[in-house]
Amino acid sequence: MTVLVFGASSQVGHFLLPMLGTRGENVVAISRSARSPQENATWMTGHLPDNMPRVDGISAIFCFGPLQSLAAWLNSVALPLAPRVIVTSSMSAETKRESEVPAERAMSQLLRDSEQAFADACARHGSEWTVLRPTLVYGIGLDKSLTPIAQRAMRLRVFPLPNGRGVRQPVHAQDLASAALAALETPASSGKILPIGGGERLPVGEMFARVRRSLPVDTLPIPLPAWSLRVARHGVARLRGPLSRLDADLIADNTQVTQLLGVHPRPFRPDAECWRAPV
Repeated sequence: MTVLVFGASSQVGHFLLPMLGTRGENVVAISRSARSPQENATWMTGHLPDNMPRVDGISAIFCFGPLQSLAAWLNSVALPLAPRVIVTSSMSAETKRESEVPAERAMSQLLRDSEQAFADACARHGSEWTVLRPTLVYGIGLDKSLTPIAQRAMRLRVFPLPNGRGVRQPVHAQDLASAALAALETPASSGKILPIGGGERLPVGEMFARVRRSLPVDTLPIPLPAWSLRVARHGVARLRGPLSRLDADLIADNTQVTQLLGVHPRPFRPDAECWRAPV
Protein backbone atom coordinates (compact mmCIF):
# COMPACT_ATOMS: atom_id res chain seq x y z
CA MET A 1 0.00 0.00 0.00
CA THR A 2 1.15 3.54 -0.74
CA VAL A 3 0.77 6.83 1.11
CA LEU A 4 0.67 9.76 -1.32
CA VAL A 5 1.76 13.19 -0.06
CA PHE A 6 1.01 16.42 -1.90
CA GLY A 7 2.84 19.47 -0.59
CA ALA A 8 5.60 17.25 0.73
CA SER A 9 8.14 20.07 0.40
CA SER A 10 5.99 22.38 2.55
CA GLN A 11 6.75 23.07 6.18
CA VAL A 12 4.15 20.50 7.28
CA GLY A 13 5.41 17.92 4.79
CA HIS A 14 8.96 18.48 6.08
CA PHE A 15 7.88 17.08 9.45
CA LEU A 16 5.36 14.49 8.24
CA LEU A 17 7.66 12.52 5.92
CA PRO A 18 10.02 11.34 8.70
CA MET A 19 6.99 10.41 10.84
CA LEU A 20 5.64 8.24 8.04
CA GLY A 21 9.11 6.79 7.50
CA THR A 22 9.29 5.51 11.08
CA ARG A 23 6.04 3.58 10.44
CA GLY A 24 7.58 1.75 7.50
CA GLU A 25 5.07 3.21 5.05
CA ASN A 26 5.69 3.20 1.30
CA VAL A 27 5.58 6.98 0.80
CA VAL A 28 5.37 8.76 -2.55
CA ALA A 29 6.01 12.51 -2.26
CA ILE A 30 4.95 14.80 -5.09
CA SER A 31 6.97 17.91 -5.95
CA ARG A 32 6.86 20.38 -8.83
CA SER A 33 10.63 20.07 -9.24
CA ALA A 34 13.06 17.17 -8.96
CA ARG A 35 14.26 16.35 -5.44
CA SER A 36 17.25 14.45 -4.13
CA PRO A 37 16.50 10.87 -3.02
CA GLN A 38 15.56 10.48 0.64
CA GLU A 39 15.32 7.45 2.87
CA ASN A 40 11.76 8.10 3.98
CA ALA A 41 10.06 8.79 0.63
CA THR A 42 10.13 8.27 -3.12
CA TRP A 43 9.94 11.67 -4.78
CA MET A 44 8.07 12.09 -8.05
CA THR A 45 7.62 15.19 -10.16
CA GLY A 46 4.12 16.49 -10.82
CA HIS A 47 1.52 19.01 -9.80
CA LEU A 48 -2.21 19.10 -9.30
CA PRO A 49 -4.60 18.76 -10.95
CA ASP A 50 -3.57 17.72 -14.45
CA ASN A 51 0.15 16.90 -14.48
CA MET A 52 0.38 13.92 -12.19
CA PRO A 53 2.46 10.72 -12.48
CA ARG A 54 0.72 7.37 -12.21
CA VAL A 55 0.74 6.01 -8.67
CA ASP A 56 -0.87 2.64 -7.92
CA GLY A 57 -2.15 1.11 -4.70
CA ILE A 58 -2.89 4.39 -2.91
CA SER A 59 -4.23 3.67 0.57
CA ALA A 60 -3.93 7.16 2.07
CA ILE A 61 -3.46 10.71 0.83
CA PHE A 62 -2.16 13.81 2.58
CA CYS A 63 -2.44 17.22 0.95
CA PHE A 64 -0.97 20.48 2.22
CA GLY A 65 -1.76 22.48 -0.89
CA PRO A 66 -4.84 24.05 -2.51
CA LEU A 67 -7.96 21.94 -1.98
CA GLN A 68 -9.55 23.16 -5.20
CA SER A 69 -6.80 21.51 -7.23
CA LEU A 70 -6.94 18.34 -5.14
CA ALA A 71 -10.71 18.09 -5.64
CA ALA A 72 -10.31 18.46 -9.40
CA TRP A 73 -7.72 15.64 -9.45
CA LEU A 74 -9.84 13.40 -7.24
CA ASN A 75 -12.70 13.83 -9.69
CA SER A 76 -10.52 12.72 -12.59
CA VAL A 77 -8.85 9.54 -11.30
CA ALA A 78 -9.80 6.03 -10.25
CA LEU A 79 -8.91 5.17 -6.65
CA PRO A 80 -10.11 1.59 -6.14
CA LEU A 81 -8.85 1.38 -2.55
CA ALA A 82 -10.95 4.40 -1.43
CA PRO A 83 -7.97 5.96 0.35
CA ARG A 84 -8.28 7.90 3.59
CA VAL A 85 -7.62 11.58 2.81
CA ILE A 86 -6.20 14.13 5.28
CA VAL A 87 -5.82 17.76 4.20
CA THR A 88 -5.17 21.24 5.53
CA SER A 89 -7.28 24.29 4.85
CA SER A 90 -7.06 27.50 6.90
CA MET A 91 -8.86 29.24 9.73
CA SER A 92 -9.12 32.15 7.30
CA ALA A 93 -12.20 30.32 6.06
CA GLU A 94 -13.85 31.74 9.19
CA THR A 95 -11.71 34.62 10.42
CA LYS A 96 -11.85 36.49 7.10
CA ARG A 97 -15.52 35.75 6.43
CA GLU A 98 -16.52 39.29 7.50
CA SER A 99 -13.34 41.11 6.44
CA GLU A 100 -13.70 44.73 5.34
CA VAL A 101 -11.52 43.85 2.31
CA PRO A 102 -13.57 42.33 -0.54
CA ALA A 103 -10.67 40.20 -1.80
CA GLU A 104 -10.28 38.63 1.64
CA ARG A 105 -14.00 37.85 1.89
CA ALA A 106 -13.75 36.22 -1.53
CA MET A 107 -10.74 34.18 -0.42
CA SER A 108 -12.61 33.04 2.68
CA GLN A 109 -15.53 31.93 0.53
CA LEU A 110 -13.18 30.13 -1.86
CA LEU A 111 -11.70 28.18 1.05
CA ARG A 112 -15.14 27.05 2.20
CA ASP A 113 -16.22 26.19 -1.33
CA SER A 114 -13.00 24.23 -1.85
CA GLU A 115 -13.56 22.28 1.37
CA GLN A 116 -17.03 21.32 0.14
CA ALA A 117 -15.75 20.38 -3.33
CA PHE A 118 -13.09 18.22 -1.67
CA ALA A 119 -15.65 16.46 0.53
CA ASP A 120 -17.86 15.81 -2.50
CA ALA A 121 -14.92 14.38 -4.47
CA CYS A 122 -14.06 12.05 -1.59
CA ALA A 123 -17.67 10.86 -1.46
CA ARG A 124 -17.37 9.89 -5.12
CA HIS A 125 -14.65 7.39 -4.15
CA GLY A 126 -16.20 6.33 -0.86
CA SER A 127 -13.16 7.82 0.87
CA GLU A 128 -13.18 9.02 4.46
CA TRP A 129 -11.67 12.47 4.94
CA THR A 130 -10.57 14.99 7.54
CA VAL A 131 -9.86 18.70 7.11
CA LEU A 132 -7.51 20.50 9.51
CA ARG A 133 -7.97 24.27 9.71
CA PRO A 134 -4.80 25.74 11.25
CA THR A 135 -4.22 29.24 12.51
CA LEU A 136 -0.95 31.00 11.63
CA VAL A 137 1.64 28.25 10.93
CA TYR A 138 5.37 28.67 11.64
CA GLY A 139 8.34 26.43 12.35
CA ILE A 140 11.10 26.15 9.74
CA GLY A 141 11.29 29.41 7.83
CA LEU A 142 8.87 28.48 5.04
CA ASP A 143 5.75 30.36 6.15
CA LYS A 144 4.62 33.57 4.45
CA SER A 145 3.60 35.39 7.62
CA LEU A 146 6.10 35.58 10.49
CA THR A 147 9.23 34.42 8.66
CA PRO A 148 9.33 37.36 6.17
CA ILE A 149 9.01 39.75 9.13
CA ALA A 150 11.82 38.01 11.00
CA GLN A 151 14.13 37.82 7.98
CA ARG A 152 13.57 41.46 7.06
CA ALA A 153 14.33 42.48 10.65
CA MET A 154 17.57 40.48 10.61
CA ARG A 155 18.57 42.13 7.35
CA LEU A 156 17.72 45.71 8.35
CA ARG A 157 18.45 45.33 12.09
CA VAL A 158 15.18 47.05 13.00
CA PHE A 159 11.96 45.45 14.16
CA PRO A 160 8.65 47.34 13.84
CA LEU A 161 6.33 46.42 16.71
CA PRO A 162 2.69 47.02 15.84
CA ASN A 163 0.31 46.92 18.76
CA GLY A 164 -3.28 45.79 18.85
CA ARG A 165 -6.00 44.35 21.05
CA GLY A 166 -6.21 41.12 19.07
CA VAL A 167 -5.10 37.68 20.25
CA ARG A 168 -3.04 35.21 18.23
CA GLN A 169 -2.46 31.46 18.48
CA PRO A 170 0.46 30.43 16.22
CA VAL A 171 0.75 26.69 15.61
CA HIS A 172 4.04 24.92 14.95
CA ALA A 173 4.22 22.98 11.67
CA GLN A 174 5.43 19.86 13.49
CA ASP A 175 2.31 19.86 15.68
CA LEU A 176 0.17 20.21 12.57
CA ALA A 177 1.97 17.24 11.01
CA SER A 178 1.35 15.23 14.21
CA ALA A 179 -2.35 16.10 14.02
CA ALA A 180 -2.50 15.02 10.37
CA LEU A 181 -0.93 11.66 11.18
CA ALA A 182 -3.19 11.20 14.20
CA ALA A 183 -6.23 11.90 12.01
CA LEU A 184 -5.14 9.08 9.69
CA GLU A 185 -5.22 6.71 12.66
CA THR A 186 -8.46 8.03 14.19
CA PRO A 187 -11.69 6.86 12.49
CA ALA A 188 -13.71 9.23 14.70
CA SER A 189 -12.16 12.22 12.91
CA SER A 190 -13.69 11.16 9.59
CA GLY A 191 -15.98 13.71 7.97
CA LYS A 192 -14.88 16.49 10.32
CA ILE A 193 -13.36 19.93 9.86
CA LEU A 194 -11.07 20.40 12.85
CA PRO A 195 -9.70 23.80 13.91
CA ILE A 196 -6.15 23.70 15.26
CA GLY A 197 -4.08 26.44 16.83
CA GLY A 198 -1.02 26.56 19.01
CA GLY A 199 -1.04 25.72 22.70
CA GLU A 200 -1.00 29.36 23.76
CA ARG A 201 -3.09 32.44 23.02
CA LEU A 202 -1.24 35.72 23.37
CA PRO A 203 -1.70 39.39 22.49
CA VAL A 204 -0.51 40.32 19.02
CA GLY A 205 2.10 42.70 20.45
CA GLU A 206 3.59 39.94 22.61
CA MET A 207 3.70 37.59 19.63
CA PHE A 208 5.84 40.06 17.66
CA ALA A 209 7.99 40.77 20.72
CA ARG A 210 8.77 37.05 21.08
CA VAL A 211 9.69 36.81 17.42
CA ARG A 212 12.13 39.70 17.92
CA ARG A 213 13.65 38.11 21.04
CA SER A 214 14.17 34.85 19.14
CA LEU A 215 16.34 36.41 16.44
CA PRO A 216 20.07 35.58 16.40
CA VAL A 217 20.99 39.27 15.89
CA ASP A 218 20.20 42.43 17.80
CA THR A 219 17.47 44.59 16.29
CA LEU A 220 16.21 48.03 17.19
CA PRO A 221 12.58 47.84 18.36
CA ILE A 222 10.36 50.47 16.76
CA PRO A 223 6.92 50.66 18.41
CA LEU A 224 4.27 51.73 15.92
CA PRO A 225 1.69 54.07 17.49
CA ALA A 226 -1.98 53.52 16.81
CA TRP A 227 -2.31 56.70 14.74
CA SER A 228 0.40 55.58 12.31
CA LEU A 229 -1.33 52.23 11.85
CA ARG A 230 -4.61 54.01 11.11
CA VAL A 231 -2.91 56.16 8.50
CA ALA A 232 -1.28 53.13 6.87
CA ARG A 233 -4.52 51.18 6.99
CA HIS A 234 -6.39 53.83 5.04
CA GLY A 235 -3.52 54.95 2.83
CA VAL A 236 -1.90 51.69 1.69
CA ALA A 237 -4.37 49.27 0.08
CA ARG A 238 -2.29 46.11 0.55
CA LEU A 239 -2.00 46.78 4.32
CA ARG A 240 -5.68 47.39 4.88
CA GLY A 241 -6.55 43.77 5.63
CA PRO A 242 -3.60 42.86 7.88
CA LEU A 243 -3.81 46.09 9.87
CA SER A 244 -7.57 45.83 10.28
CA ARG A 245 -7.06 42.46 11.98
CA LEU A 246 -4.65 43.72 14.63
CA ASP A 247 -7.64 44.21 16.93
CA ALA A 248 -9.29 40.90 15.98
CA ASP A 249 -8.82 37.54 17.71
CA LEU A 250 -7.43 34.97 15.23
CA ILE A 251 -7.70 31.81 17.29
CA ALA A 252 -8.93 28.22 17.13
CA ASP A 253 -10.73 25.95 19.58
CA ASN A 254 -8.44 22.96 20.11
CA THR A 255 -11.02 20.89 21.97
CA GLN A 256 -11.66 18.40 19.16
CA VAL A 257 -7.99 18.12 18.18
CA THR A 258 -7.11 17.35 21.79
CA GLN A 259 -10.01 15.01 22.57
CA LEU A 260 -10.25 13.19 19.23
CA LEU A 261 -6.62 13.13 18.13
CA GLY A 262 -4.77 13.35 21.44
CA VAL A 263 -2.64 16.22 20.09
CA HIS A 264 -1.53 19.00 22.45
CA PRO A 265 0.16 21.77 20.42
CA ARG A 266 3.10 23.53 22.01
CA PRO A 267 3.04 27.12 23.31
CA PHE A 268 4.63 29.86 21.22
CA ARG A 269 8.33 29.72 22.12
CA PRO A 270 10.14 30.42 18.84
CA ASP A 271 13.90 30.23 18.42
CA ALA A 272 16.24 31.29 15.61
CA GLU A 273 15.78 27.98 13.78
CA CYS A 274 12.13 28.84 13.17
CA TRP A 275 13.16 31.52 10.67
CA ARG A 276 15.77 29.57 8.66
CA ALA A 277 14.51 27.60 5.71
CA PRO A 278 15.92 24.02 5.49
CA VAL A 279 18.64 23.41 2.94
